[in-house]
Amino acid sequence: MSAMIASIGTTAAAAADHAGVLALAQDLVRLPSRAGIDPYELVLSHTEAWLAAHTLPSRRLLDTTGATVGLTCEVTGTRPGPRWVLDACLDTAPFGDEIAWTHPPTCGTIADGWLWGRGAADSKTGAAIFCHIAARLAADPTSLRGSLVLLLDVDEHTGAFGGATRYFAGSDAPDDVAGVMIGYPGLDKLVVGGRGVLRARLHVHGVASHTGGRTSSPNAIEKAAHLVNQLAAADLNAAVDPTFPLPGKLTVTAITGGQGYSITPDLCTVAVDIRTTRGFDDTAALELLHTTAARVDGGWPATGPTHVQIETRWPAYALPPDSTLRTAILDAAQAHGVVVPASIAGPSNIGNYLAGLAIPATAGFGVTYRALHATDERIRIDTIPIVQAIYYDAILRLMGSR
Repeated sequence: MSAMIASIGTTAAAAADHAGVLALAQDLVRLPSRAGIDPYELVLSHTEAWLAAHTLPSRRLLDTTGATVGLTCEVTGTRPGPRWVLDACLDTAPFGDEIAWTHPPTCGTIADGWLWGRGAADSKTGAAIFCHIAARLAADPTSLRGSLVLLLDVDEHTGAFGGATRYFAGSDAPDDVAGVMIGYPGLDKLVVGGRGVLRARLHVHGVASHTGGRTSSPNAIEKAAHLVNQLAAADLNAAVDPTFPLPGKLTVTAITGGQGYSITPDLCTVAVDIRTTRGFDDTAALELLHTTAARVDGGWPATGPTHVQIETRWPAYALPPDSTLRTAILDAAQAHGVVVPASIAGPSNIGNYLAGLAIPATAGFGVTYRALHATDERIRIDTIPIVQAIYYDAILRLMGSR
């Protein structure tokens, strides 16, 4: 790829790259990389080979056990400036019932204008687009200010986000990241924020005894049922922030306790997922759990207190309207004739984690898709060029070439 080609308009560049992006996306879909199920070596080595062929040296990110959790490469401009990151995942959700798929989940088939297969939407097509953008930037870095990092995570669908946490919070983490663009799909909006999440396990105590005994002891499962009822009745809408359009939400996701039939349970664990907002943040959510648990404990004086164990704690976030990152993408979209509203997502995402590190992030603008994580996952191939052109344009604006 020559400097002359790299310098042509972003629309023309994306059109020229369309076949290559599609081919790489197909290759990646055909390499199974289900989180926690498939080994990642095939998808990693194929991506490494593609990057090397386009003069993009890459390195693997290893966790504390030595396992590979991500792949990264960096394009450095000739002028000083901040670091921007393009982030997409190469691991995927499971297949589900493979017989139910119209085309097999690792087929990479193109039919009726769609690319079919697990990971086509989340997020192997996004990764292919980002690879091509990085290659174009690397072909002529002389006008660039700062650097662009391509970060490809293979520990995203586990929920651990191992590649991202290794890159952004590892011992050698960069301290000059100005923003991150995450390649989740969806052409209808730019996700500039999301509800946070507090996940906790509530260990509810009772008193063990023989179920056939003359007297009964306090049953941890019955006590947990009281706790669940009170949590379900909690009003999370009282603290709604008018600048944050979504309310908080609490969901009891699992209840475990008891063994067999002859022992009155003395321990029951309740898993709770709370989606937090700016008006109902993680501190308020934790206070709700402690207060409700203490109130229930008070009605069961012969039992031990409920223990609240925090599993995950990510803040809600929203990029302000004058955010450089947000503005660059929205302005680029407008320049390409695409009206993209800024949106706050209901689910949390890696952007919430980054918000806790004070790193701005967008978490979703990409190709049109269907059936994310479901049977017949697919993307519309004719939306690839416009997505690439907008991201390419936004990056050139951020790096001083527009």
